[in-house]
This record gives sequence, C-alpha cells and structure tokens, in this order.
Amino acid sequence: MLSEIFFLKGISFEYPFVLLLILFFVFCSRFCKPKTISYYVPHIEIFAQSSTINSSVVSFLKWCTIIFSIIALSSPIKELNVINNKKDGIDMVLSLDTSGSMRQIGFNKQNLDQNRWDVTKDIVDDFISKRINDNIGLVVFGSSVMTASPLSYDKNAQKKILQGLGIAIVGEKTALIDSVATAVNILKQRVTKSKIIILLTDGEDTASSIPLDVVEKMIKKYNIKLYTISIASRNNFVLNKLAAANGGRSFAAKSKDELETIYETIDKLERSKIDQNKVVLKEYLFFYPLYISFFTFLLFVYFKNKKEVF
Repeated sequence: MLSEIFFLKGISFEYPFVLLLILFFVFCSRFCKPKTISYYVPHIEIFAQSSTINSSVVSFLKWCTIIFSIIALSSPIKELNVINNKKDGIDMVLSLDTSGSMRQIGFNKQNLDQNRWDVTKDIVDDFISKRINDNIGLVVFGSSVMTASPLSYDKNAQKKILQGLGIAIVGEKTALIDSVATAVNILKQRVTKSKIIILLTDGEDTASSIPLDVVEKMIKKYNIKLYTISIASRNNFVLNKLAAANGGRSFAAKSKDELETIYETIDKLERSKIDQNKVVLKEYLFFYPLYISFFTFLLFVYFKNKKEVF
C-alpha cells in the first residue's frame, strides 16, 4: 500500500495518493511549457550570469512550494497510541476442577509424573495469555465453589492467582453443577454480546446442591454459551446436557496434547471483535509542510518580481 511505501520514521499519510500529484507537475513542467516570443537584446550577456542564478533560485522556490503543498494535502500523521474498545470483548469465566482426583498422574505422556492439575494450570495459563482483549474471571470447585478472580483484564494478576491455586483448595469432592451456577451469577449482569463459560473437570458431580435443570434454565435465561471439557472421564451426561443448554459444545480429552488442542479450538471459535473497534490516537503534522510552502511561496514572489525588474 502507498501508506506503507511513504512511511518514514513513524510518519505516514492519510491520503498517500495525493502525493502522485508531484509526478503530474513534473510531467507538465517537461511537456506543457508555454511558447514564448523571443526578442533580441544587444549586450544581453551583461545580465546572463545574474539572470541564471536568479532563475535557479526562483525555480527551486517554485518546486518547494508545490511539493510541500502537496505533502500538506496528503495529511502526514504520526500514530501516538491505539486504544481498544473493551466493550466489544468477551466476558469469560474459566471454571476449573481442583478436587482430589486432580492428583492423578499419567495424563501427560511426556511427563508421566505430572498430575492433572499441573497440566491444566500450564494450558490454562497459556490460554489466558492469548485472550488479551477479554474480561476473564476464575472459578475453582471441589466440595464447594470459590471465585478465585472476578472478571478482569489484568492477565498477569490472573496468571499469578492461577499458579497459587492447589488441589483440594476448596475440598476433595466435585461440586460441578454449583460451579456453573456461580459462573452464571458472575456473568448474568454483564451487557456484553458474548458471555462464555469454559468448564473443566475430571469426574462426575458428587457435591452440588443446585439441580441440573435449574442451572440449564439459568444458562438459557442469561444467554450464556457453555463449553465443557472432560478429562479422562467416561460418563459425560451432565457435561453434555449443560453444553447443549444454549448452543455450546462438549469436549473430552484423554491426554495433555488433546487438552491443548481443545483450548486452541475454543480460542478460534470465540474470537473477540475488538480488533475491528480500535481507536487510533493521531498527531496531525500537515501544518509543518504548509508553513514551509507558504514561506517558500513568499520568497518565490519576491525573487520573481526582482527578476522581472531586471
């Protein structure tokens, strides 16, 4: 693009095609010269030297006026900052199982001594880093449910909180359905177009007090999409029901590699529209070439009149 071609030291042009007018003036200076009547003046060589110098100055000033005027018309700018419109991001709650069964090892084929929770933390940490435009909250569940982080754009803080969480931090059992209800309560007052819950667990519900059908109705009522991820679990009836409540999807992973692929898939499915809603802060620089062209124009008029006097 021309805006990139004419880019120089952080300065670009809003209307780069206007610069093509310079070529138009060059073409006209070469092929559109007016015919002039020649006169014979005796002893013209007396004025030849001073006239040549003066003509060069006038020509230089004329071209400076033309070129800098065109540069001013092309509107040179310098981008100072880019502000994202956060309102067009996604509100997302990551609900993570920290029950006692997450101690089991063998989920990572490259490191059989790594337990399920440590594998999950590493993958979720990477997922959070990719969602820079989204408002993310963290919920963990065991025998009870805890909001580890409210909705926030501070990804560094969330990653530190995630790394500080441990197995059985809220008990050994699995309050899976209750965790979804907590995540819904976090999202229900939000006015964003996209509200997402990503639920990860390695077992069946053993501790919830809220009925499944109540949570399904909550998901529909507040228009929340739920993605469920099952780790090494064969019975996924509850997870499938929750995901299907409002157009979500259910996934199952039997290894670390499969779990990474699932989070990559969700990352692609739920792309924020925020990249299309950026506010670019610009500094307009057109007045600099405009001042130069005005100054050279005044000098051009002065030397032009001086030449005609001679």
